[in-house]
Parts: sequence; structure tokens; C-alpha cells
Amino acid sequence: MKTESKRDKPKSLRQYVTARIAGQLFGLPIEAVQEVFTPEGITHVPLAPAAIEGVLNLRGRIVTALSMRRVLGYTDDHSARPMAIGVEYRGEPYGLIVDEIGEVCTVDTSESEPPPANFDRRWSAIVGSVHRLPAELMVILDVGRTVGGAPTELRA
Repeated sequence: MKTESKRDKPKSLRQYVTARIAGQLFGLPIEAVQEVFTPEGITHVPLAPAAIEGVLNLRGRIVTALSMRRVLGYTDDHSARPMAIGVEYRGEPYGLIVDEIGEVCTVDTSESEPPPANFDRRWSAIVGSVHRLPAELMVILDVGRTVGGAPTELRA
């Protein structure tokens, strides 16, 4: 009976758009990302949950701007110019505001791991998996849970 080694297993490759938030590398499935843009003209929404930065007009569409720093429990960083990753959830557009956009990273999904048990509850609510890259850990965000209200701070 032949046993399969890790080298013999067929690779299941998936691409992620990477971003940095407070120095940590995050990935979003490329098929969930509609665009990357610089968030400008954000209008504050009174009484909105703290994680909602506001709304903005992006080519005629009203987009909810979501501060990923706040969602993940970090303080705001006003020293850098933020970027946004455009996603859509249940027909509604969102801009996930991040510190920096990276590159597209292709990884073997068979090597993904569940989130560590010691993750902060805010992270555990929105992280789908983690990947060990040669130099660091890439945390994969579940877009549906991130914008779909999994974090209690997003619920009205």
C-alpha cells in the first residue's frame, strides 16, 4: 500500500489579494475583490458602529467604508495614507480600509491551517484560515463574516 507524502499530494492553488493592517499580513480571496482604491471624501455617519468609518461615493455608488483597524481592535493610524479593498456582500458595496495593499499571493490551500485558538475573539470571528509563508504568517479574512456583521461592533 502506497502512502502519499506531502510532495505527492496534488496542489490546490488559490490566489489572495494581500494587505497589511498594523503590520500584519492579511489575504482576501481574489474572487471576492472587485477593486482597490484610495478612499476619499468619506462622510461620517452619525450613530454608526465604531468600525464604520463612514460612506463614500465611488463612481456613483454609495460604499460603506469599514475600518479594518477598528474591526481588529487596533487604534487608528493617521500617519499613513490608507487604501481600500472593494468587496460586495449581498449586493451592497464595501470598502475595507487597510494600511497598505500588497501583491497577489498564490498559496496551496491544502496547507492552510485553522486560526489559532488564542486569537482575539474579534479576529476569530472573521478569520477563515492562516497560511505559513516563508517569512511570515498570512491571515485569511472571510469576507462574508467580515462585512456580514460577525463582529458585534458592526451590528446595529
